[in-house]
Amino acid sequence: KSMQEMHALWRFLLLFTHKGPAAVAIVVSALMAVGGLYVSRDLQIGDLDPGAPELRADSRYNQDVAYNVAHYSVSTDVFAIIVKTPADGCIDYKGLILANELEWRLLQLEGVEDVRGLNVRVREIMAGMNEGNLKWQALFRNQDTINYAVSELVPEYVDPACSIWPMQVYLADHKATTLTRVVEALEQFNTDWPSQRAEFLGAAGSSGFEAATNIIVKQANRDMLYYVYGAVILLCLLTFRSLMGVVCAVVPLMLTSVLCEALMVWLEIGVKVATLPVIALGVGIGVDYALYVLTVILAKERQGMDLTTAYYETLNFTGRVVALIAVTLAAGVVTWAASPIKFQADMGILLTFMFIWNMFGALILMPALATFLIKPKPVAPQTNKA
Repeated sequence: KSMQEMHALWRFLLLFTHKGPAAVAIVVSALMAVGGLYVSRDLQIGDLDPGAPELRADSRYNQDVAYNVAHYSVSTDVFAIIVKTPADGCIDYKGLILANELEWRLLQLEGVEDVRGLNVRVREIMAGMNEGNLKWQALFRNQDTINYAVSELVPEYVDPACSIWPMQVYLADHKATTLTRVVEALEQFNTDWPSQRAEFLGAAGSSGFEAATNIIVKQANRDMLYYVYGAVILLCLLTFRSLMGVVCAVVPLMLTSVLCEALMVWLEIGVKVATLPVIALGVGIGVDYALYVLTVILAKERQGMDLTTAYYETLNFTGRVVALIAVTLAAGVVTWAASPIKFQADMGILLTFMFIWNMFGALILMPALATFLIKPKPVAPQTNKA
């Protein structure tokens, strides 16, 4: 068909097989990649909202959590530090003094509501033994007095060997920044006050487990992308048998990953166990689109077609299928954006973006890259033998 007889959408897409529009598409994509990288620097690991981040801020549960935090010194977010001592070390005055020092440091941190532990309870018993006078709320050097106070707390705070007890740090929330501050303060304390009398180990409690999970997820996030892209590059190389073809297929995927992280920053979504697979999903969907489109383009070019003709044949064959799949997948999840559950709404927006943007990458950026990187192979003329 002539250009005038083609569908307007086909004519638009075929423009990107010419050097002028292709160069514009590549430059715009490069600028978007730079902007996405700049924004994605603020991507955080873990939850970014107090309460249950899966729910909206005005949900009944999150309102109740906010009320409790505002009016009481305890909360549902507990970071438990395990204090480990030698046998009968829980009654050691110097070990309890170290716990006092750590308690003071933790209470200076933003987001820490209160700290409870054996050292705190011993101080309270000391005051109770002196008519509740707060001036006596301190650790006495008298060993018999400490022994008595700890003996009152053994079933509640200390193990039978008197060697392990918890310090419970009540947090205002379990945001990634709050947990990071607590973990860094604990690590810095262990560096500043190394002692064999007491080891302060992290962590237990709901927030302690989440802090440990965030550390693993932070490393797994990059490792996952390395493994995914390594597998994609290898399989594309085996499929296309063309290094330039691999570049054309992978560059749009990388752009999608960068923009996906930037969108997560804008939506205030942290990287955690629940969101980690979504980032990889964008690569998996995108490489499917690339396989559908690029394999046909390369096959047509090996037949001697120029890129414009090969791409037109591809659009009539698998290109329209890619567009249909992208729109169908996006239509299935875009309705999630209206969900009262914040996590579902955020995932709906994120998935819709990846499904549609991967389509743009496959139908616009990939042929634009092919314009400069892939040259059609001339077909040897066939000779008729007499």
